[in-house]
Amino acid sequence: MTRKSEKERVWFITGASKGLGYAYTCAALEAGDKVVAVARTIGKLEELKDKYQDRILPMKLDITDRNAVFSTITAAMEHFGQLDIVVNNAGIMVLGMIEELSETEARSLMQTNFFGALWVCQAVMPYLRSQGSGHIIQITSIGALISGPMSGMYSASKFALEGMSEALAKEAAHFGVKLTMVEPGGYWTDLYTTMGYSTPLDSYEALREELAQQYSEGSIDSDPRLAAEALMKLVNSDNPPLRLILGSMVYDLAMNTFKERMATWEQWEAVSRAAEKGIPAPEGYGVQEK
Repeated sequence: MTRKSEKERVWFITGASKGLGYAYTCAALEAGDKVVAVARTIGKLEELKDKYQDRILPMKLDITDRNAVFSTITAAMEHFGQLDIVVNNAGIMVLGMIEELSETEARSLMQTNFFGALWVCQAVMPYLRSQGSGHIIQITSIGALISGPMSGMYSASKFALEGMSEALAKEAAHFGVKLTMVEPGGYWTDLYTTMGYSTPLDSYEALREELAQQYSEGSIDSDPRLAAEALMKLVNSDNPPLRLILGSMVYDLAMNTFKERMATWEQWEAVSRAAEKGIPAPEGYGVQEK
């Protein structure tokens, strides 16, 4: 599980100027690695530049701009000559019932949380393929496994990210490139102060109050540095997992949820199996002659 080589690695981290992204950036630099730290606004990254000098390259980037993503990746490669660890961390959150969310809010979540990560993956894969090495880290969420009221569209964006990433992991492995989906629980980050809310409908007021009570009783959030420590253990592993949950509460929640799903599948097994019976291809479904 431990890192065998002391060779400097080059990280590319999105959303690096705050929250978990900033914690990951600091951990990588403290480990002696180099970091291309990208964000919409540089913010606290200037302070790290003063401390770590040429080991950090802060760059402004809107990851929803595909052309900008590709040009930024090219610039990063030209600057450091390699990329070893790519962390798709940038993300936004808009809370609201499915019925309440506007088209703009729904599209914004998908553009940042899904398409932004997709553009980064497409931009880095040619370089990682050429190297025959690398590790892509997709920061998804426990919301990528379990959805619920108010977080439906956010979860949809993270479900989409995991669906794409599961396929990419298999494609990338062919070239010696690893991929891990990291599913964090709650951490005290800027996400809570910057997230948006849909315009509420009166019909959901009782449910909203019920959810607020649940969150006030059961919410457990942690220091982002604990997530960074876990990430360092992950990238130092010779055999990293496809998925890694961060947090005891969300680990238990995920395990219980999947046990319930498996129990339900087993209860309905007969119906599932009865819905399949191979038959010859109907006329017109065969391979057409040229």
